[in-house]
Amino acid sequence: MNIFRFCGDMLHLTSIMLLLFKLTKSKSCAGVSCRMQEMYAIVFICRYLDLLWSFISVYNTVMKVVFITSTVYLIYLMKFKTPICQTYDGTHDNFRYELYLLGPCLLLGIIFTEEYTLPEVLWSTSIWLESVAIVPQLFLLQQIREVENLTSDFVGTMGAYRAFYLLNWIYRYFAEDYVNWVGWIGGLVQTVLYADFFYYYAKSKWYGNKLVLPVAT
Repeated sequence: MNIFRFCGDMLHLTSIMLLLFKLTKSKSCAGVSCRMQEMYAIVFICRYLDLLWSFISVYNTVMKVVFITSTVYLIYLMKFKTPICQTYDGTHDNFRYELYLLGPCLLLGIIFTEEYTLPEVLWSTSIWLESVAIVPQLFLLQQIREVENLTSDFVGTMGAYRAFYLLNWIYRYFAEDYVNWVGWIGGLVQTVLYADFFYYYAKSKWYGNKLVLPVAT
């Protein structure tokens, strides 16, 4: 494992911890998309199905378990845990990923899988699904426009995690001749989706202002 991969993993873990901290401290999930967390739960379960029969390392296993359990726990907090669930804004968190994203990502997963086995198809599908998993969150933030600091930090850290994964792939290409077109394209799509938000996030941090997104045109 190289330093870019490790930093990416730690940033991803940090983003989850930030979100857990926000929910448990403020007792509110205002501005947070539960539908994005649902997508990430699907991503992690599909990708880490090999936990049932494969062992790579303690680090690898622990990270997989943490990502799955923490994401499912976040969904539980937002949907069922009082008083947090009472602040969930289902009216605005209404992007229908099951209609617009699940089917196309599954189709891409089938088309671009390396092997036609269930684990490989699910892994490939999870890459495409993760590339657009941020869409419900961005859709929600675009509607409410004014974003709380911890929420913006959570999304910003998610974007930084993807940026470090891009550096990881570049490093592995030159150091190991590693090629993974599905992962690269999926990661690039995800980074592009973050770019607009990241611009306004960085701008708000630079000037010390609260993040306010522009009106969609």
